[in-house]
Amino acid sequence: MIVSHNEIVAMVNKAFLGMQREVGEADLIASMVAELQMAGLNGILHFNNASPFILSEHDVPIDIIHQAEGKISLDLHGSSLVCHLPVVMDYALEKMGNLDHFKIYLHNCHNRWLAYSELVNLAAKGIACMAKWDNGTAPRHTLFTLNQGFIYPDLYYFNEAQDNYNTNDMVIELATSNFDIEKEIQYFDYKISTDELFETHQRAWKEGIYVDDEQWAILKKSAAEILVENSEASSKGAGGV
Repeated sequence: MIVSHNEIVAMVNKAFLGMQREVGEADLIASMVAELQMAGLNGILHFNNASPFILSEHDVPIDIIHQAEGKISLDLHGSSLVCHLPVVMDYALEKMGNLDHFKIYLHNCHNRWLAYSELVNLAAKGIACMAKWDNGTAPRHTLFTLNQGFIYPDLYYFNEAQDNYNTNDMVIELATSNFDIEKEIQYFDYKISTDELFETHQRAWKEGIYVDDEQWAILKKSAAEILVENSEASSKGAGGV
């Protein structure tokens, strides 16, 4: 089916607000999902997969495991990345300051595909970005690269895991100059280019955004059920029957 950007944002916003989380901003998360869907990268599927985890997570702060000039390691305690990444990126950019390079190690997190829009937004700041993570299923490894002068990334997929990354971790590198990725991409199995993502994005604005019918139905049902459950709980808490 075809839906609009506003429809996706409204539905995801409603679903996330219904979860009553203390961590994460609904409007930012809704935009992250919509941007990933517009790129043809199954944003709604990833949000649907994330929802059970988000509902069961505890609202705990991120811990800084290690911090030094040019790098930081963070423990997300099994939380969904979508709830924390906007704050993490703001903090990392502040710490990066005038440095040429900054590396972020994110441990014990999931739903890393939903990082897409936050990483793409770095283009407007003139920051080059490279991110890596293993998926646990095929394709096993993903490499995201966004060099200066581009507004969409190149995505490289590997059927074999690379560098022994933990499947619950993600590494994000920021730089003021372009990355040399020749060694990184020697053995990639397939690629989605910046040109393909640009064309998909532009087509989505003009023609609407394609969403799998089943995934849209799951999202609508999830949002409705969460809102009903919370409304009932609120009524009882306020003396209702």
